[in-house]
Amino acid sequence: MKKHILIVDDEEHLADALAHNLQFEGFATTIANDGEEGLKLARTIQFDLVVLDIMMPKLDGLEVCRRLRATGSRVPILFLTARSTDADRLLGLKVGADDYLAKPFLLEELILRIHGIFRRQEWYRSSPDEREVYRFGANEVNFLTFEATSQGRTVSLTEKECMLMKLLVERRNQVVSREEILERVWGYRFSTSSRTIDNFIVRLRRYFEDDPKSPRYIQSVRGVGYRLTVPG
Repeated sequence: MKKHILIVDDEEHLADALAHNLQFEGFATTIANDGEEGLKLARTIQFDLVVLDIMMPKLDGLEVCRRLRATGSRVPILFLTARSTDADRLLGLKVGADDYLAKPFLLEELILRIHGIFRRQEWYRSSPDEREVYRFGANEVNFLTFEATSQGRTVSLTEKECMLMKLLVERRNQVVSREEILERVWGYRFSTSSRTIDNFIVRLRRYFEDDPKSPRYIQSVRGVGYRLTVPG
């Protein structure tokens, strides 16, 4: 079955051109020309990806992304926008985007980014050690339900939190570099995004550590990255 992509952009000629080219690549496409219409479609139709402009009438792309994530939607979101500073990229990642491509862009790069998003999804769906649940100490992570249990309490994890945990679990007792984390989880290479990693690590420690300031499991390796330390 073809993957279905929603294109949300108020530049109609650009949206039409994108739809045509993505259809040529074998995708099915639907177009929305403002944020409100895009949000409504994304809530009612099960898309495989949303390509989302930021600066739009009625609702901007950041707000569309926030509202989708607030409903629990995990549909991948690729921001496609003229706002291209590192701060803009970080904000896009923080509100829940999976990738970020600045205008003007090469069509070939957009296609590569889309395939990269789908590739990361496929990697995530292959459970570590062929298990859906991983346990360490008094903690448990369910990679299928996106839930974590620690000391009798259960919390819901975001997709990116689960992807980061999955990578650490797969490489447990080994150091995972910041560069590899950015590439495997976010598909990014630029160094300023490492602050986003730090924020996610802080959140994971709050879930799984008795004392987040002196972590037993999720440890920092100065100047390199992070390691999930578990016995056995």
